[in-house]
Amino acid sequence: CHVSAKSEQRNVPLKKCPLAMGLEDIAPLVRTVEEIPEPITTVIKGNIPSWINGSFLRNGPGKFEFGKDNFNHWFDGMALMHRFYIHDGEVTYSSRFLRSDSYVRNSEKDRIVVCEFGTMAMPDPCKNFFSRFLSRFKIPKATDNASVNFVKYKGDYYVSTETNYMRRVDPQSLETKEKVDWSEYIAVNSATAHPHYDREGASYNMGNSYGKGFFYNIIRVPPPEKVAGEDKADFSGAQVLCSIPASDSRKPSYYHSFAMSENYVVFIEQPIKLDLLKFMLFRIQGKSFDKVMTWEPQYDTIFHVVHRHTGEQSKVKYSAPPMFTLHQINAYEDKGFLVMDMCCGDDGDVIGDFTLENLRRGPGEEMDKFYNSMCRNLPRRYVLPLTVTDDTPSDQNLVTLPFCQATAVKTGCGKVLCTHEELYDEELFQYGGLEFPQINYAHYNARPYRYYYACGFGHLFSDSLLKMDLETKKLKAWRHPGLFPSEPVFVPAPNATEEDDGVVMSIIITPRTEKSTFLLVLDAKTFTELGRAEVPVNIPFGTHGVFNEMQ
Repeated sequence: CHVSAKSEQRNVPLKKCPLAMGLEDIAPLVRTVEEIPEPITTVIKGNIPSWINGSFLRNGPGKFEFGKDNFNHWFDGMALMHRFYIHDGEVTYSSRFLRSDSYVRNSEKDRIVVCEFGTMAMPDPCKNFFSRFLSRFKIPKATDNASVNFVKYKGDYYVSTETNYMRRVDPQSLETKEKVDWSEYIAVNSATAHPHYDREGASYNMGNSYGKGFFYNIIRVPPPEKVAGEDKADFSGAQVLCSIPASDSRKPSYYHSFAMSENYVVFIEQPIKLDLLKFMLFRIQGKSFDKVMTWEPQYDTIFHVVHRHTGEQSKVKYSAPPMFTLHQINAYEDKGFLVMDMCCGDDGDVIGDFTLENLRRGPGEEMDKFYNSMCRNLPRRYVLPLTVTDDTPSDQNLVTLPFCQATAVKTGCGKVLCTHEELYDEELFQYGGLEFPQINYAHYNARPYRYYYACGFGHLFSDSLLKMDLETKKLKAWRHPGLFPSEPVFVPAPNATEEDDGVVMSIIITPRTEKSTFLLVLDAKTFTELGRAEVPVNIPFGTHGVFNEMQ
């Protein structure tokens, strides 16, 4: 029944989203570019509000080959950091490749010598046959190619990926500083690139550990302690709040992020599985890490709820039909319920589809067919009742929030089955669903909210910016043919009194014209353009970014 349900679920958004025809070539968006370490000026069109003072920082892959060796997957490209510095209505641009060990070693050898997500490094041809054979049996060292996000711990900026390594960076010069290994501070072997932050400045994240079983760990790094003159990574006081055993220790779940409300952390154990036995076998066969991830919809989705202040795990097992999620929108508590909004899909195979070969398909029938075969990610709301006891009645909807259509039904002792509410109307389908959601995080994270901002995916890469209204489920859009925006980042206006009082910023790139990139600034309330800062450079399509406000 799960297979048929999966097939049925997958077809729902595909039937509703218009089929693409004549998609344009996006190969120029995934090619190697040069870094620009010294800031260059931009040409301002329109008006960049003078109150914006700080740096819009972006991360993402920027180099896709060394010598004659080419990376296979978009995620594998070497991290390239971008900085748009905004001050008094003027903007400059600079960029630097992260000097990770992976980048340095690959550069020295002029070939790929460090394994990445979708690319297995080949043994050194200078070694003899026996040495090359034995190297197949060694577990490859994790990459420190931190190309996913800019994150903050104790007031310092780091770039991160999904291994145990991060790199501290200077947010002004983009200089690479020391490598940080999570496992030297706490008992985890990896961490996500999407931490959460509380009002006091503490950071929360999740990471794996394995030994006698496989565990998902909730991590807390305390707020910064002001120490004058120190210029080094500081993770003192970091701790594991809770260790959650995997439902199947041989097949733990992949996860990219997690949800956090005022009092709870929610880990979403989804049916994208990592086959650990297959991982060892594939290493011997010379296959890459992405091949050990499989979509297995015979498993349900499980929501593990942990109290953020005590580390105590809820005894209630919350589950939902199989789905996958990469990015959470927001989570908050309301009248004894935990409301979780996230971008979801019904076919987790999509992660492995973003190979460079697929992204570089020329325009035409093959590109259209590939895009139309992919599942659409759509916003959903799940609601978890937090007061379930042995006396709670079974077989009836426990969700009593008047604005929610999501349901939660007690199906047995300590078990609750959740079904979601769709957070959109059919207007969204013409934009191909959405991803990369952002909110007014500083003031509304873990609190009731109304608006979020995201990218629409009418192509393999995002081709529109969207503002979604949760009360009306209506949207506002910024979309122009041939222009591909990055994840929108909201910056609140000084002394703002309303949730959407501020601007939304995004980097816009195009495959149609060489060196035609600009920073777009939209009025968040009306979603109309205020201004843009044009810069004559090529920027590849990237991943995530932040706004670093400076006084």
